[in-house]
Amino acid sequence: MDTNLIFVNLRGTEIRQMRKEALYLKISRIIEEQILSETLKIGDKLQSIRSVQKIYNVSLNTVKQAFLELESKSLIESRPKSGYYVSKISQRRFSLPSFSTLKSSDKENHPEDLISKVFNTLTDKNITQFSLGVPHQNLLPIAKLNKSLVKTLSTLSDGGTSYEPVAGNINLRRSIAKWSTVWEGKLNEDDIVTTSGTMNAIFNCLMAVTQPGDTVAIESPVYFGIIQIIKSLGLKAIEIPTHPVTGIDLDSLKTELPNINACCIISNFSNPLGCLMPDENKKELVRMLSEYDIPLIEDDLYGNLYFGSSSPKPCKAYDEAGIVMWCSSVSKTLAPGYRVGWVAPGKYKEKLIRQKFLQTISTPTLYQEVVADFMEHGRYDHHLRNFRKSLYANCLQYQRAIEDYFPDNTSISQPQGGFMLWLELDKRVDTAKLFDTALRQNISFAPGRMFTQHNQYDNCMRLNFALEWNDKLDKDLQRLGAMVKNYK
Repeated sequence: MDTNLIFVNLRGTEIRQMRKEALYLKISRIIEEQILSETLKIGDKLQSIRSVQKIYNVSLNTVKQAFLELESKSLIESRPKSGYYVSKISQRRFSLPSFSTLKSSDKENHPEDLISKVFNTLTDKNITQFSLGVPHQNLLPIAKLNKSLVKTLSTLSDGGTSYEPVAGNINLRRSIAKWSTVWEGKLNEDDIVTTSGTMNAIFNCLMAVTQPGDTVAIESPVYFGIIQIIKSLGLKAIEIPTHPVTGIDLDSLKTELPNINACCIISNFSNPLGCLMPDENKKELVRMLSEYDIPLIEDDLYGNLYFGSSSPKPCKAYDEAGIVMWCSSVSKTLAPGYRVGWVAPGKYKEKLIRQKFLQTISTPTLYQEVVADFMEHGRYDHHLRNFRKSLYANCLQYQRAIEDYFPDNTSISQPQGGFMLWLELDKRVDTAKLFDTALRQNISFAPGRMFTQHNQYDNCMRLNFALEWNDKLDKDLQRLGAMVKNYK
């Protein structure tokens, strides 16, 4: 077809209306509507970024953002040295999961027994671990990490046996600060404190800015570890509805601002939904919380695992008041067992340093140095590029398999990065019971009840797609789909 005809002509009034909203979103919506109406069909080539720029008289960056938005929805795909094409899975049959309602911490029903049951299966090599929240080892650069480890051992004068400064290894903090320029961060090594993974960072942040009895706003569904930390510290939680594409609902959060003492979210590719907050939402969230002087604990664990053309900014990029405590690690991208994480705690740095000193005095030197070396010489960036390609390919494979093998009334998330899929099944399906059935057939997944403190998401499940795709995985998804179809 003539690609010069693929875009709707806009009248002057429509152009002016575009200026009132995010231009890239309006452009992406126009193209999306043509894909969904099949004006643009599967395999059709889109016009080049420069051609679209001339059509709408906008910047190249605006068009790139529009294409990134379409890529993140799996509507288009980039082909090296060829351009952008309508994706093979753009005509998805399954809808998005539903939007939850506002939940406070009354009438709780904590799922600790279910969490323990799932985690007790993790060491069994015979079980397909769709439940596991870490990438398969074959997707990680283990041999290269081992070379860095040997090199580091030979260069450390004390073999890594001495105490580090409480803030952490200076080489790692410097590397993280440099890496933050990917999202236009203005951090230096003095802004960073290293931790034993992201969960340790979040724990220290909550310890620094709350006291027992305080209330923390969280997403819903939410990573179960965050609920457990909040409970262990004697805090209360309010679960804020979270959209499966755009993240935490700001209107619902706004009504709770007078009642909360902190907010804890995953802004980029949340776990378990995989949603990505738009930049304007991030700006507004930071503005709202700054007005009330409420600290925002931001878990950016998955920010480097984007499927689009560029890394999304965290909320920290819009933080002028120092209220955002930006947490991350290499646990999902490089080496889960190294337990190397960090936080940029903003104006709460001294409080956080005191908490870290009381708990650990310092973090181990060796693995911090290994990660710093890996980040410093470009190997991390190279690994991430390959890793993201594998994850995106896997995501498409999983979505295809689920649409082929699961019931037609299944709803499935549309992650724009990370490696989690969230499925919503028929309301009669109890995934906690289904888990027992699947486990007898050596298949494990994470039941939805793990991701809330309330009686909800009983008919949902989370699947990890950071596994090596092969025929066995395809057959295991087919068997899992059959279990759902035959559920009684």
